[in-house]
Amino acid sequence: MTRQAKIHRKTLETDISLELILESNEESNIDSGIPFLDHMLSHVVKHGRLCLKLKCTGDLEIDGHHSVEDIGISLGEALKEALGDRKGIRRYGHFSLPMEEALANVALDLSNRPHLVYHTPLSTEKIGDFDVELIKEFFRALTLNAGITLHINVPYGENLHHMAEGIFKSFGHALKEAVSIDPHIKGVLSTKGII
Repeated sequence: MTRQAKIHRKTLETDISLELILESNEESNIDSGIPFLDHMLSHVVKHGRLCLKLKCTGDLEIDGHHSVEDIGISLGEALKEALGDRKGIRRYGHFSLPMEEALANVALDLSNRPHLVYHTPLSTEKIGDFDVELIKEFFRALTLNAGITLHINVPYGENLHHMAEGIFKSFGHALKEAVSIDPHIKGVLSTKGII
């Protein structure tokens, strides 16, 4: 059974078409209008074994905020839809990824209870033309709309690009673990009987 979703989100600020396929080696096509975000999403796709087809037209003449946030919303909605009733999924995922001098730790729970913990040295700097603070906005939007408890911690690092890339790669690995089906799990991995 292919777990996938298609989302179309159109506002006065953005127009997004997004298709997500879980556990897929199909070729992705990512065009957010923001090259740095495309680069980061390509890491999520590669390390998360996902297929992502994304086209976003946004008001980049203002800045990248609306596009980044709305892509996070759309990806979160797609993930929630693709997971369906969440039966048989491992639910939890975590990964610690060294990126040269930086270390990124990501832990997540596909709990249907959204919560973001974000502790990184990244604040208001820029990587090229990209506002680093938008990384947190992206994950906040994704978390709220997918129903994920997500903890992102970068205990140390010096190079902004290394820290950012470590976060996205680590997220991909953790997500791959959490969405994977375990044949030994009957129903959902919860004593409540639902997630």
